Amino acid sequence: QIYFRIIVLGDTAVGKSSLLRCFAEGPGGGGVGAATPCPTVGVEFYSRTILLPPAGKAKLQLWDTAGQERFRSITRSFYRSAAGVLLVFDLTNRASFEHVPEWYREAAGDRPPTFVLVGHKCDLAAERVVSVEEAGHLAATLGMAFVETSARSNLNVELAFQMLAGGIQRALGQGGLTPHQGCGGIRLIPGQSRRRPPARGEPRERCQC
Repeated sequence: QIYFRIIVLGDTAVGKSSLLRCFAEGPGGGGVGAATPCPTVGVEFYSRTILLPPAGKAKLQLWDTAGQERFRSITRSFYRSAAGVLLVFDLTNRASFEHVPEWYREAAGDRPPTFVLVGHKCDLAAERVVSVEEAGHLAATLGMAFVETSARSNLNVELAFQMLAGGIQRALGQGGLTPHQGCGGIRLIPGQSRRRPPARGEPRERCQC
């Protein structure tokens, strides 16, 4: 099994938390009947293990980041250790789409992680202000895949994360990304599920993120 650290970026109120909850907890977590989540403060954490074709599993450690500018200094520290980024905009909010290149530049750094562009709230067809063609063109320009999703309708939510995990796997195979020791964005997980507790007087390992 392998571990991928994934962050979800985008403007505030584009539906990042709903998308993540729908994926991590099932449709009830962010879909029909779910209360509108409050804006994320700093970073929230989820995890889920998925099947990764052709034969394997990946544990996704999912970080939900705040979109507000005042939390940017907190969330920025997580960019460097991410193996993949879901870059989310709201199909009914033109400004959130126009901010995508800015989010991309901020998260890409020197060694860009794998990106997937997500146009969220596609169930609100009458209110959309960004076309499939326009979003697809931007994604191609930035060198990433594009998918439209709806947490409310549970549409393509699973697909978005599978696309990202598959992209990370391909980058690994091509040598673009490498597993890290410690607490990097990609880590090989030993088959043994239990670890020996430290003996008396033996220092515990500390994550140096």
